[in-house]
Amino acid sequence: MTTSTPTRRTALAGLAGLAAAAGTLTGGLASAAAAQPRDEVSAALDALVARGFPGALASLRDADGTVRNYVAGERVPVDGEVRIGSNTKTFTAVALLQLVGEGRLDLDAAVEEHLPNLLRGEGIDGRGISVRQVLQHTSGLPNYTAQWATDPAEFRYRYADPRDLLDTALAMPAEFAPGERWSYSNTNYTVAGLLLQAVTGRPWSEQVHRRVVEPLGLQHTYVPAVGELGYRGEHPEGYLVDADGNRTEFTEFDPSTAWAAGAVIASPSDLNRFTVALLRGGLLDAALLREMRTTVPADDVPGAGYGLGLMSFPLPGGGQGWGHGGDIFGCETRGWATDDGRAVTVAVTSLPVDQAGADAVMEAVATIFARTRP
Repeated sequence: MTTSTPTRRTALAGLAGLAAAAGTLTGGLASAAAAQPRDEVSAALDALVARGFPGALASLRDADGTVRNYVAGERVPVDGEVRIGSNTKTFTAVALLQLVGEGRLDLDAAVEEHLPNLLRGEGIDGRGISVRQVLQHTSGLPNYTAQWATDPAEFRYRYADPRDLLDTALAMPAEFAPGERWSYSNTNYTVAGLLLQAVTGRPWSEQVHRRVVEPLGLQHTYVPAVGELGYRGEHPEGYLVDADGNRTEFTEFDPSTAWAAGAVIASPSDLNRFTVALLRGGLLDAALLREMRTTVPADDVPGAGYGLGLMSFPLPGGGQGWGHGGDIFGCETRGWATDDGRAVTVAVTSLPVDQAGADAVMEAVATIFARTRP
């Protein structure tokens, strides 16, 4: 399922066998014949493939808007569409914050005001949980994915209604009292999606498209329709990989179990464009962007903070980057953007099996970000 931090892993993630590395291209499928001269970005992706990830993609955006795309691995399309997992949370949060700006929602209002009698359980009461706490993971709501079996085949073709996800969570006790501390829970963004629908009277997916995707002209970013198992554009194959390097292809599946917490598909360059536009005030006014960027410590990542669907990361050599990150069956995405317009997204086509693999992806992000031009 979807997560936001490199220390949260599904038990199914793993390292794969070695895959052939490809080059820096401007479009189409990577191949040895088409490979261009290697540079530090190519080398960083090659190292991920050599480590066992079946494929890797990277998109760099310079401060002047120049975009460079790289790939490595087996049949990986340059800037191909990938499942971005919990990066979806930023899209959901932006749409909700726009409602705040329109005066239709109050960040410090109780969830109960718009979703009456919905949040009830052991230590759980929507009358005492605010919209802000939901967006910042300080609500205490338990994570519904904690109760799922670890066999992804169980979920591959299963449709889950958002209420199914919430019912799973509400069968567990609260993790803590609202506002007491921070703890990452996908359940918060199930609630956020339901809030978006309750206030607008329209589907979550439609609101994300109308409020974020369409205004930015993102051509390869979308929420899969109900029952849509695959992709609409060029994409790499996703894999489940075990600790022995055995691969199971897992490209198509029903993403409804991720919903407003993690169902969005995007290309790496689209994800960079979205984050840069957000930081530059293209989606929220200055006051709301400050709210979004007001963080609490995110305990899973040293030095990181969690705002309202947006994370801050300490940059190598100083400074601060902004983004999120996402894990979902067959794909992990990591990256960040800066206030001067630089951005990097790296995607690998299986989840890491251990912390060393997760660290390797983040090291690649840092190496590649160093090649962006201010």
